[in-house]
Amino acid sequence: MVADDSTEELRRRKQEARQSGGPERIAARRERGVSTARERVLQLLDPDTFVELDVFVEGAVTGHGRIGGRDVYLFSQDGEAPPDARGRSFTRKIVKVMDLAAMNGAPLIGLYDGGMASLGGHADIVYRNVMASGLVPQISAVMGPCTGTAVLSPALNDLVIMVKGGSHLLLGDSGSLRTGADDEVGLEEIGGARTHSEMTGVSHLAADDEAECLQMIRDLLSYLPQNNLEETPLAWTGDPVDRMDEELDSLALSDSGGPRDIREIIAHVVDDGGFTELMPRWAKNLVIGFARLAGRAVGIVANQPVDLDGRIDLDATIKGARFVRLCDTFNLPVVTLVDTPGVLPGKEQGDGRMVREAAKLMYAYCEATVPKVTLITHRAYAEGFEVMGSKHIGTDFSFAWPSAEIAAKAPAGSLDRQDLASPYDAAVSGHLDDVIEPTATRPRLIDALEACASKRESRPPKKHGNIPL
Repeated sequence: MVADDSTEELRRRKQEARQSGGPERIAARRERGVSTARERVLQLLDPDTFVELDVFVEGAVTGHGRIGGRDVYLFSQDGEAPPDARGRSFTRKIVKVMDLAAMNGAPLIGLYDGGMASLGGHADIVYRNVMASGLVPQISAVMGPCTGTAVLSPALNDLVIMVKGGSHLLLGDSGSLRTGADDEVGLEEIGGARTHSEMTGVSHLAADDEAECLQMIRDLLSYLPQNNLEETPLAWTGDPVDRMDEELDSLALSDSGGPRDIREIIAHVVDDGGFTELMPRWAKNLVIGFARLAGRAVGIVANQPVDLDGRIDLDATIKGARFVRLCDTFNLPVVTLVDTPGVLPGKEQGDGRMVREAAKLMYAYCEATVPKVTLITHRAYAEGFEVMGSKHIGTDFSFAWPSAEIAAKAPAGSLDRQDLASPYDAAVSGHLDDVIEPTATRPRLIDALEACASKRESRPPKKHGNIPL
């Protein structure tokens, strides 16, 4: 009888602890279409895999479970928890699960919603973000207000997702930013999902609702390994490795109706046309994202000629450099598609930062030791040729289509093709490994990646380099 009473007491206490915020506040959230911290965790993970830790400590839901059969650690901040629940115990609860993720080599997922901590609490969390950086994938989903120094944690994650209309990232107290009747509009404009996915580049993706946000986490995780020592996961789709695509012949013609959306070319090359684009609304002149070739996850970096004529500007260098380093960190080969007349001059950018920013992108490519394959689809002029994954900065294989135009400087005005270096001349000079038929692009890229799948590249021993930030 005593044992039965103890069991019942345990169940009662856990049930009470899981009603953080009280039933009225939870009901109010559901009326707004907003899930509780625990409901978000259960919706994200594979069914019946969540193991909760520190259930009696308020302020967040933490634990481990599985996504797609793979172990993950996670925390979900409780936006309905009372302010007095955000003390040292709240911080220790989150820090504990972050340490477990790092020690066990498993991805760390953070669902952010409020969560103001005690003095120094956010610094404790940020320190763990930095220690885990490059060790395990870190994905954050901002699903509610996140203000003050709390914003530094998701900003340090590898991938950031925000929910339109429901989440804010503000480096300051949101209360001090309220101006009147248009408070919510103001907060959305200053730190909402659209602002950070279209203007600042803080957010990689913006979800329409919470369900889409959680599905995005699952999708992104499918491209990443458990940690920096493991290979990327294979997901064979059945798309033939030797598939030829005649549509690429027409896409290769530079005089066939203006610039081509580079995403059309990507769709014809990768497995089943599947491409998960990141930051699609920010720095649109450079396209980045995940795809698969022969089932292997790869990172794609590509100039976008339909935006800014594919020129590389300040934001594009930041976008590209950060993504190349992410791929290198977690062993994803980098496939670069080049179609650019070069770097946008600093004068046109309004300042002289372009020198440092262009160096940043080149640094990222030079630093990366993963397999790197580059294809010049159209133009590769001036600095654009060298910065965008050329052989001279460590790319393993570099190809071009027969219609490609390669030159040491961008042409001034209208020039005949013969005034530009042909890809054949570039190949003779050793700037390219081969000139390939557009139709055969997919099998040639796959062959190149297979040829360097076991690549091991050593670098001089040092603490770390000094990238021009």
